[in-house]
Amino acid sequence: MGSDSFKLTDGWLMVIDSKLSPAIEIMDVCKQYGSKLAVDHMNLSVNRGELFAFLGPNGAGKTTTIKMLCGLLFPSSGSIKICGYDLKTQGDDARRLISYVPDLPFLYEKLTGREFLQFIGDVYGMKRERVDLKIEEMIQLFGLGEFVDELTERYSHGMRQRMVFASALLHEPEVLVVDEPTVGLDPKSVRKLKDVLRSQADLGKAIFLSSHSLDIVEEVADRIGIIFQGKLVACGSLESLREQSGTGGSLEQVFLEMTKENQEQNEK
Repeated sequence: MGSDSFKLTDGWLMVIDSKLSPAIEIMDVCKQYGSKLAVDHMNLSVNRGELFAFLGPNGAGKTTTIKMLCGLLFPSSGSIKICGYDLKTQGDDARRLISYVPDLPFLYEKLTGREFLQFIGDVYGMKRERVDLKIEEMIQLFGLGEFVDELTERYSHGMRQRMVFASALLHEPEVLVVDEPTVGLDPKSVRKLKDVLRSQADLGKAIFLSSHSLDIVEEVADRIGIIFQGKLVACGSLESLREQSGTGGSLEQVFLEMTKENQEQNEK
């Protein structure tokens, strides 16, 4: 019952299942760098089983938001919770439930792929039998068999990306944060990636995807948020964003219309 909390109500001790809370809660979050407000009073929740896409032009505040979501930065004000755990006050508990796949995949180049996965399992305190089982599962899922026992310094970009995804899923995180995952991937790998993200969401995981590949977002996302100049200017399904923007076109058209509209408002 480790993930549950307790509440005393009218003299009765009630068990509150933490799985009823959103996987991600961003509550009135601001992040300030000097005089620049990089994230401006953001409120957002992402549920378990949801594939949420986070869009915005360069400099809009996406990277800052992602770093706060992963516990790499703290908000200047407001709070962020992962599965009910506050990232600032309960950081260790929260970070155990997160995996982050950055836009530039990093591996320890003097380890083989298998050794790297074993290292990740050790970091999360997984039993060796469980680690070995999950490694075999990841080898099959991502097609790592041909190179998993080679030094990672020899890997191509696509091989690195697959290995980083395998390491991110090894400990079965509740929240997967993915930043620009398709850069440099061939069409077959992109298709595999989309299938993996969708299947993870269907397993009840929360996926937070940041990408400039709007066609991929349009295909896989359940809900989409658009950040512009630090503000979350739109959030909802593609159909609801079309209604908000007044255009019935592609996500690209919706995105350009929403950011253009807010740019014009800010210039007045």
